[in-house]
Amino acid sequence: MKKKSNTCLINKVCTPCQGGVPPLSDKEQLRLLLELGNGWAINNEGHLYKEYYFNNFIDAMSFTNILAELAEQEAHHPNIEVSWGKCAVSIWTHKIEGLTENDFILGAKIEAIA
Repeated sequence: MKKKSNTCLINKVCTPCQGGVPPLSDKEQLRLLLELGNGWAINNEGHLYKEYYFNNFIDAMSFTNILAELAEQEAHHPNIEVSWGKCAVSIWTHKIEGLTENDFILGAKIEAIA
């Protein structure tokens, strides 16, 4: 299956959230989730979430290290859980305890390195 293109999101840059802004509406979250595609979902905690699978622990860690560098460049840091053959990524904007466009931008950029 061909990956969905998320070029609009990937061409944007994460901007630091100063707080005091409302999280995206459910309608806006759904629109961006559909644009992001590629198996991303919004989990029960309201975070953008995806699991990546690998053939071994080293490949999962290598992906995680590249992801960490990307997160630093974007100044937007996901929660990452690594185990044998798996890297689970959970993204949300901590300052507002909800989703912003930045979360979907970071998701698109993670897809580009996956």
